[in-house]
This record gives sequence, C-alpha cells and structure tokens, in this order.
Amino acid sequence: MARSWSLDRECRSLHWGLERPPRPQGLQARCCRRPRPGWTMAPPRNVVKIAVQMRDAIPQLIQLDQAKPLAAVLKEVCDAWSLTLPERYALQFADGHRRYITENNRAEIKNGSILCLSTAPDLEAEQLLGGLQSGSREGRREALRRLVLLSSDMTFAREVISRDGLQRLGTIIEDGDDLGEVLALALRTFLELMEHGMVSWETLSIPFVRKVVCYVNMNLMDPSVQPLALRLLESVTLSSPALGQLIKSEVPLDRLLVHLQVMNQQLQTKAMALLTALLQGASPAERKHMLDYLWQRNLRQFIYKNIIHSAAPLGDEMAHHLYVLQSLTLGLLEPRMRTPLDPYSQEQREQLQALRQAAFESEGESLGTGLSADRRRSLCAREFRKLGFSNSNPGQDLERVPPGLLALDNMLYFSRHAPSAYSRVSAGKGGGQQNPHLGRVSVGLAVTIYPILCSPHPSSETAQDFSPMFFGQDQSFHELFCVGIQLLNKTWKEMRATQEDFDKVMQVVREQLARTLALKPSSLELFRTKVNALTYGEVLRLRQTERLHQEGTLAPPILELREKLKPELMGLIRQQRLLRLCEGTLFRKISSRRRQDKLWFCCLSPNHKVLQYGDVEEGADPPTPEALPEQLPVADIRALLTGKDCPHIREKGSGKQNKDLCELAFSVSYDRGEEEAHLNFIAPSKREFHLWTDGLSALLGSPMGSEQTRLDLEQLLTMETKLRLLELENVPIPERPPPIPPPPTNFNFCYDCSIAEP
Repeated sequence: MARSWSLDRECRSLHWGLERPPRPQGLQARCCRRPRPGWTMAPPRNVVKIAVQMRDAIPQLIQLDQAKPLAAVLKEVCDAWSLTLPERYALQFADGHRRYITENNRAEIKNGSILCLSTAPDLEAEQLLGGLQSGSREGRREALRRLVLLSSDMTFAREVISRDGLQRLGTIIEDGDDLGEVLALALRTFLELMEHGMVSWETLSIPFVRKVVCYVNMNLMDPSVQPLALRLLESVTLSSPALGQLIKSEVPLDRLLVHLQVMNQQLQTKAMALLTALLQGASPAERKHMLDYLWQRNLRQFIYKNIIHSAAPLGDEMAHHLYVLQSLTLGLLEPRMRTPLDPYSQEQREQLQALRQAAFESEGESLGTGLSADRRRSLCAREFRKLGFSNSNPGQDLERVPPGLLALDNMLYFSRHAPSAYSRVSAGKGGGQQNPHLGRVSVGLAVTIYPILCSPHPSSETAQDFSPMFFGQDQSFHELFCVGIQLLNKTWKEMRATQEDFDKVMQVVREQLARTLALKPSSLELFRTKVNALTYGEVLRLRQTERLHQEGTLAPPILELREKLKPELMGLIRQQRLLRLCEGTLFRKISSRRRQDKLWFCCLSPNHKVLQYGDVEEGADPPTPEALPEQLPVADIRALLTGKDCPHIREKGSGKQNKDLCELAFSVSYDRGEEEAHLNFIAPSKREFHLWTDGLSALLGSPMGSEQTRLDLEQLLTMETKLRLLELENVPIPERPPPIPPPPTNFNFCYDCSIAEP
C-alpha cells in the first residue's frame, strides 16, 4: 500500500513538474488567487478553436463550445455575417468529402478544423432534384455533378432518398437519352446513394436491371459508363439471388471476357468483380461448368500474362478478386475431399490397381505370371502395404474424410506426370529403413495443402492473398502435391525421422510450403527452387529468429544493451575459468602403447603466476598445490596449441582412436633454457577441454573463443537483459531513441525565489 501511494505521488510530481505545495490559508490564499501578469487560463476541454468560411465573406475565427446546441452555434455564425433564417444553413467540413456536421459527428471537430457555411441539406437536395427536371441538358449535368459530390454524405443522402431521388435517377438511367457524361453521373450518384444501405438492392425493378445489362453488352459505349454499370450489377448479384440469376442469364461469359481483355484497367477490374460475383452466386455444378468454360477460353493464361505480369501495378481490388477466383476454383476440390472411397466402385478399384502397377510394374509382371488367384491376391496385398497403406485394403485408408478421394486423385496425377519420382518415393529409395510411406504421406499432404491454398471465407472484402503460381498451371493443386511429396521425402532424410516422427515432419513440411507460398513465387519452377532451398536447418533458424523478435531480443535498443553488457559478463566468465584452473584437474597420460594407465594433476596457483603439476596414484585424492613437484611459470608460456597442432598428436598418426583424442588434446609451449618445450594435455571431457583452453587463453591475454564460452555468454546475456527489463514489462520499446529537442532560444526562464512579490 505504501509503495502504491509512493508511485502515485511520484506520477503526480512528474505531471506537474514539482511537488504540489501546501494549500495556502487566509490572506495568503486571497493573494495567491490573484493571477500573475503574463499568465493565461487553459481553455475548457469542450471548447475548440476553429475557422468558419463562406464564399465572398471574411472567415471567422471562433471558439466552438461543443456543449452548446448546433442550432445555437449556427445562429451565432449567421449573426456575425448578418444572415437571416439560420435554419436554411448548415456547417460542413471544408476538406475531404465536405460532410455535413450533425449532432452525431460534431465530436470529429478538432482544434484547427476549417468549416464552411453552406445551404442546409434538405434545401440543397430539393434544389438539385429540381435541377434534374430541367429541360436544359447543361442544367441537368450541373445538378448531377453536384449530387455526385454530396451523395457520399449520409445526411444529404437521406434527404435525397426521402424525396424520391432514386426514382428520378432511375428514370434517367432507363431512358438513356444521353449515353455520355450524364448517364455516367447518374449511375455514379445512384451507386453512392444505394451503398449507404438505406434501400435494399432487391427493390430494383427488372426493367431497370435489364437496361443496365444492356449498357454492359453494348459494343460502342462511353468508357466511363461500362465500369459503373458493371459495378452496379456486381452489387445487385451479391445482394439479390433472384436478380443475380437474371444478370447471369443476360450477361454472357464471352462478353465479360471481352471486357477483361481491354487495356482499360478500371473496366478490367469491374468485369472481374462481376465475374466472381456470378461465380459466388452459382450452384457448385453451375460454377464448375462456368469455370471449365472460362479455362477453355484461356482465361487463366490471359490473367497470368496480361494482368498479373502486366506493366501496370496490380491494384488492391483486382488482387482481391483474383484471390476470390482462386478460392472458388480450388473449392471445386472440396466435394472430392469430402467423398470417401467406394469399395464397390469398379473405376476406383482400377485406379488403385494402376497405382500399384506404376510402383511395382516390373516386379509385378515377373512374379505375377503364371500364379494362382490366391497367390496374386497375396502379392497385391503385400505391394499395397509397401505403398504405405495401413493394410492390404487401401480403401480403408481412403475412407477417411478429409481427404477422401482427393488423396487418390493426387496419387494418380503424381504417378502419371512424374513416374520416375513416383517410383522412387514409393520404393523409399535413399530414405533408409524407416522411409516415409507413400499412402500415409498422400493422405497427410492433401489435408495439409488444401487449407494453405483455400480460404474458408472467399467472400472476404479485404483478402488479397492469392498465389500467382496458381494461374500459371492448369492443375496447380496436383502440381503442388507433387512438389510437396518430394519435399517431404527430402525433409524426412534431413530430420533422420522414423515413423513415430511422422506428425513432426508434416508440421515442418507445412511450414516450408506456407513460408514459400507467402513469398508469392510467380511460377512453379521458382516455387520448387525456393522450397527446396528452405531446408530443415533453415526452418529452425527462422523459428529461432522469430522467437527472438517476439521477445524483443533483436530490437535495436536491446542489442545495444547486450553490447554494453558483454565486457562485464566476459570478465565474469574469465574469472570462472581461472577459478576452475585453480581447482585443478586430473589428466591421463598416453603412453607409446596407447595405454591410459597413469594420472597426473595440474592446477593454477592462487596468484595466477605458476602452473603446478605432478603425477598422482590411481584412486588417490587430488594433491594440494604445495605438494606438486613441478612448476611452470605463466610468464614462460609462449603459445597455446590445440588439436592436430599438438606435438603429442602429430606423433601418434591418424588412427580412429587418435582422431577421438585429437578433439580433447591441447598443449602449451614454453621456454626451457634456449629450447622450446611442451606440456601436453588430454582433457577428460569436452567441457574440461573448453574450460582449460579458455583459462589458458585468458592467462595469455588471448580471446576465449570456445563454444562453451559462447553458450555461457548467451545465457548470461539473456538472464541479465531480462532482469534489467523487468520494470518495462508490457511497455513497447521504440526502434529508435526519441530525438533530442533543440536548445531553447534563451535560458531566461529561471525564477528567482528571493525576489519579493509586489
């Protein structure tokens, strides 16, 4: 409780810049209430300073009280300009869409906002709708231009709709007297009003919809009209199933293909939008028929070459529609994925036999010739088990949904289009005794790949995550399966996995596929190259990097802190290494007959100036430093040698046992008179090797570069960093330090407390 009060008091002190003084009493209080010269009172929170402008008038700078009714504010503004009837006026934002200000959105007015005084929305709507009845084409055009600008505002749209504005606009669209700018303005205004959602799209009449369809199907049409007509039909199709069927029957797919092949990017986008809307509204059978027809007309190739790889950048809206088209196309695979194998289907039994024959063709022909029916059945059952099915009847594995028949389709495609790879994977060549089973892998991969490519919500209005590779292949899903099954075989070997590790391998393969698809490779070959480069070791490295990023370990301020902590922690590791040398270690001597039957003990003196060593008996306690007969001054040591550079390793040759000792061997060279001598060591373990080589390097002033030092330093850095950041938990750390503000123009802000007030 005391700590909480202390923190609260500290926060108040920081807020005010100093401790709040005791409240004055009596005469002192009355004196303090008098404001000092130069002081200004802060404005109330509900008052904002704004500018109000009007055509041909000097702008007003006012303080708007948000607590005051808007009608009273309007009256004050009109009075300042000597305007009568304030109810005929309204305030608008001067920038953006010039939205009218109401009691609901007045909170958006901030300090410095610029407003303008204009005609009230009801009067403006009445006036503009009257202009639509004008016999003058120019007058009608000007009224429509003004309507387009104001229709995006909800307040104005409500006034227009309440005065039958949609019916008047519909009459202009249906009449089609002017197929140019007037029609385009009418369509745009109609769309703006309908998108507020105050009127349902289902209320549109069939003649009106057919007239808009007519504009889409016309050959010679103003380029600004057809994108708007397509946009209107898209909204109708998505909102009204009945009218959507009418549009589907009235707008041929060939006409949409014509619009897609023009150079007008806006017309392309709206045509693709209507196409995806029609596909979403169709039944699965109709959708399959439509997509088959579109693929026959080379829509996929056109999208890949002329839209995805166009010189113009791909817009967000087109990317979304390509994502929807990809999801709907791949969604046609779902019925196969939800359908189990039928054990009584002759076609499916023949397909399974084709898989077996493709894997064991030569063996099956040589062994099956002249065999009895029972023998052939036994041979087939054994071969199906070799393919990786759980038993002799593969139908039981494919009865699982998902993936159902989709796994069978993938395996058939793999066997027919990549026969050599299929034979290699099915036989498990190069995978060792515990190689992945083809049947089990096919079932798992089909379940893994489908969710990566197919979104459960293709109608999302924001998703743009389509794969360019999908439009570069006729059978993209099956091709991806072929790449994935070979990738799994490769990853299996890298992980040295067994059948018990199958789920772990599948997780890694899923991650490899998802990471590579996220890079949006433009072709299958590029995808294959990138995914094969993403090895299991690279996946582990990426996981570690992402984990460190999530923990904030790789943030620039954290890295800078770690660099500052390194010298201190390296000093701590150096002390630990020298203390370990002072404790000493028992080493074994290697005789010429490779016998390790003698022990000797070596340690560092407490003053770190002498290495003391000598022989000891087997089973005896380590001797004290004073009992060791031999000494080697540290000042006489020339260098530290390790591994093959040690003289006692060079003399022993290159046998297998010598190779094991090489990793534990180190020597120190020192001066003995005028000759160079060596003190040779064979460490009892790898850890002792690292500790002694680090300690000797520290004595010689060389850097400690062992793997153990790196691990110890990383552990200490992690612990020390977390301890120092405990108080910053849940506080975002900026990537860059805040800028230092420039110094003030003068420093005359010191208040002299010794000067008495008048």
